[in-house]
Amino acid sequence: MKKFFVCFLLTVCIASFNKVKAQGCVAIRSTGGFCTAGMDHHVDTAASWQFTVNNRYYKSFKHYVGDVYQKQRAVLGNEVINSAYTMDMAIYRILNPRWTLMLDLPYSDNARSQTYLENGTYHRFSTHAVGAGDIRIAIYRWLLDPVKMPKGNLQVGLGIKFASGNDNVQDYFKTSDSTKTYGPVDQSIQLGDGGTGITFELNGFYNFSHTVGVYGNFFYLSNPANQNGVSNAHGATPSATSVANGSNVMSIPDQYLVRAGVNLTFDRLTVSAGFRDDCLPVHDLLGASDGFRRPGYILSGEPGVTYVFNKVSLYAFVPIAFVRDRTQSVPDKITTALTGKYTHGDAAFANCVVNIGANIRF
Repeated sequence: MKKFFVCFLLTVCIASFNKVKAQGCVAIRSTGGFCTAGMDHHVDTAASWQFTVNNRYYKSFKHYVGDVYQKQRAVLGNEVINSAYTMDMAIYRILNPRWTLMLDLPYSDNARSQTYLENGTYHRFSTHAVGAGDIRIAIYRWLLDPVKMPKGNLQVGLGIKFASGNDNVQDYFKTSDSTKTYGPVDQSIQLGDGGTGITFELNGFYNFSHTVGVYGNFFYLSNPANQNGVSNAHGATPSATSVANGSNVMSIPDQYLVRAGVNLTFDRLTVSAGFRDDCLPVHDLLGASDGFRRPGYILSGEPGVTYVFNKVSLYAFVPIAFVRDRTQSVPDKITTALTGKYTHGDAAFANCVVNIGANIRF
């Protein structure tokens, strides 16, 4: 049974990783603390409540078309710079050793620095979005009895993400030194995506010994709705091209995350080394995929550290990107078909993402 479980867990992790095809850089919203909460490499059968606060920060500024770095943006000084901070507060009600309920409340403070060109010189201005994001509830079940199988387990989760975050935050956009428009901020810093979604998760671990163990996480958010009706013109009149290819209105995209790695535990301290893929696909699993989105993927190496106290666990994970790819979107493909000229938009990516948080057991 134990050998079967190890093979099954590793198969899930590898299969999920091989499915990685696409993701969308800065438009990917936090998936909360699910990937670290309660993952102290055992199942806590004593606590009735757990609370996790996960803090995520990144700064994206490196532009890519496909997997090709657009160095000229940095040389010209017209690169877009996103600074995004999200605090996810998740509370878990442990009903029994196998079943758990979760409520996740995100709060974000995002800023986007971009430029306008006047008299041959690029000038910078910033737009902002601050407030609560999309609330998510989920239910989880460990597939194996934690009492009988303490060394490892696989957890399945199913949830609903509500369109509670504002998907139409607006700010001023400067078009020259003396003129500006007022309209929705860029999709990448909006607080919500405007859709009610379904989430599916697989979380697992197996400890070969007191020192060595493996872990894996798979998270998929399916947003069946097509578009949220929010303009992508930043307060200006949509261009004829954006109307023709449908990018004048924001899309409601799916997203998914895959993690897998190894843990080395030394008493209360655990050091982790793993791989991570943050993804925003070109096409949704359910429903149409029209409207503006920046699809693509980021493959990262993810070092991490966790320290366990009696009732509190502190952790830090810092995925460092080694592959960034902004894939061709649906509007890109429509424009290519309409004009006969290959079209492929760009996106700004971060070098790394910082995740720091705590898990408290009651």
